[in-house]
Amino acid sequence: MNFLFLPLGWILRQFSNFVGGNFAFAVFLFTFLVNAVMFPLTIKTQKSSLQQIKLRPKLDLLKKKFGDDKVKYNAAMQELYQRENVSMAGGCFPMIVRLVFMLGVYWTVMSPLTYILDIPKDEILRATEQYYQALNLKPNYELQIIPYIQQDMLNTVDFKFLGLDLTKTPDFSWNIFGDFQPIWFIPLLAFGTSMLSSIFSIFMQKINNPGAQSMTGMMLIMPLFSLYIAFKVPGAVGFYWACSNLIAGVSQLIVQTLYNPNKLIADEQSAAIISRHAYEIKKIKENN
Repeated sequence: MNFLFLPLGWILRQFSNFVGGNFAFAVFLFTFLVNAVMFPLTIKTQKSSLQQIKLRPKLDLLKKKFGDDKVKYNAAMQELYQRENVSMAGGCFPMIVRLVFMLGVYWTVMSPLTYILDIPKDEILRATEQYYQALNLKPNYELQIIPYIQQDMLNTVDFKFLGLDLTKTPDFSWNIFGDFQPIWFIPLLAFGTSMLSSIFSIFMQKINNPGAQSMTGMMLIMPLFSLYIAFKVPGAVGFYWACSNLIAGVSQLIVQTLYNPNKLIADEQSAAIISRHAYEIKKIKENN
């Protein structure tokens, strides 16, 4: 995947240099840029959803017509999609492209030694071996081996966010007050932003497609899953998730405002009524 990681890593390095080595700020700007580049794909996905919603009444009629005969219903549905020039998988390709890029961003952000500091592979391997010897565990992220990297190689990057060391992994304890660590704010931030994003998605689903099967349970489980994972990985991972949740949420809000399916359908129906009314008046005048 170097064809993707290397250019993304170069961009992240430029952002880091631009903000004076502030890793957290560079990650935020980097995530913002990638989401901005992906914005047209978000619009395309929204337009595909709009086409699906417009076909809903016709699909309901097909369900009534064919009842439990799924074979005839599926054949009629495919014919309807072809006649209306609507792709049944129209929103899948943009989502796949977006997923690939976001995975690339994720891996790039989690590998600052390679993509920001450009530390030689030999030094990374040496630090990895020291980490393994000390903890008898293999590191999953380059961030975990940063304490074993020669400090003079780290002088150009600051891995702290509001005083919190993003290379540290939050160590959860049920003794919340006795063992509290400031780094716990990172998992809580990831959880909070994920919860806000899920609530917004649930709200939009109910407005745009009230007849669809509810995904409320899954959307509420994901924030809890994010909270759990964020306590198992370095703080930078949770910080990236929080940035991604916030930026993606704002992006979706903008798209929903500009391309609100119900509003666009209502506008089309109003335009059709006005056009038909004008046509009828023209006919009346011609007859007179």
